[in-house]
Amino acid sequence: MLYSVIIPCYKSAHTIRQVVEETSAELDRLGRTPYEFVLVDDFSPDGGSTLDVLKELSEEYSFVTVIELAQNAGQHNAVMAGLNYARGDVLIAMDDDMQTHPSQLGKLFDAFDEGHDIVYGYYEKKKESGFRRFGSWVNYMSFRILIGKPKELKTSSFWIIRKFVRDYVVQYKSQYTHLQGLFLRTTRNIKCVPVEHFERAHGKSGYTFKKLLGLWSNVMGFSIVPLRLARNTGLFFSLLSILGAAAIILKKLLAPTAAIGWYSMIVSICFFSGLILLFLGLIGEYLGRMYLGMTNNPQFVVRNIYRGK
Repeated sequence: MLYSVIIPCYKSAHTIRQVVEETSAELDRLGRTPYEFVLVDDFSPDGGSTLDVLKELSEEYSFVTVIELAQNAGQHNAVMAGLNYARGDVLIAMDDDMQTHPSQLGKLFDAFDEGHDIVYGYYEKKKESGFRRFGSWVNYMSFRILIGKPKELKTSSFWIIRKFVRDYVVQYKSQYTHLQGLFLRTTRNIKCVPVEHFERAHGKSGYTFKKLLGLWSNVMGFSIVPLRLARNTGLFFSLLSILGAAAIILKKLLAPTAAIGWYSMIVSICFFSGLILLFLGLIGEYLGRMYLGMTNNPQFVVRNIYRGK
């Protein structure tokens, strides 16, 4: 049985060697051999420093394969690149900054050996800002509503999956990848186990608010709940407007001299016009993503592959 460790790398020149060497030592200790590492350079904007370290690792270790992307694809698409090139029967995803610590792998494998198809490591106590914790809560609640994520399922970028899960997931070719949505489409035989969240070894997160918002929006590709919300909201306000019109007519019949109100009319027009534009934009987002999918906009573009000798 071959174990594949997939690590998306972004400005990780100072940490990736430590991640690879400590993870390989832990896999040896756990008896999880043979193994391979698939390191994906997500077009790191550091003058080639990260890629240089990755190439050195591929030259030093026969079990290291480096995938160099020609442009930044984002974390989930970078992981998809790794999944496409990994050869393992069991696939493991980790971060490049030592926060998903190799010492916690044993906890995931213990659950995996119970027969689960996917095992997530989740953090009971996170080493991150209050803003990021709030964003995580928003993500958690959004995914519960939009894609039917089980209430007890807690997730992270630290997970183990079986080969059949990978084989299904890589069939998804849209640029708007969301791995959690793909995993939930594949199987519900999933377990999550608590792991310790370590401090980042160097630097800070590469996720800006814009990138986090973009990643969150990718979940729309796995749900039609927003479209149903648009339908139900439109129905609600249509009924409300009928009741309002009936009230105005009744008032005019009872008090013919009463003024209907120019300002209330303008406010109503502005409100409903904004609502219409909001939901047209939502529908347009779906149509735009369908169009980009039909034009085969790629998840990732591989520039070079460096394999261990």
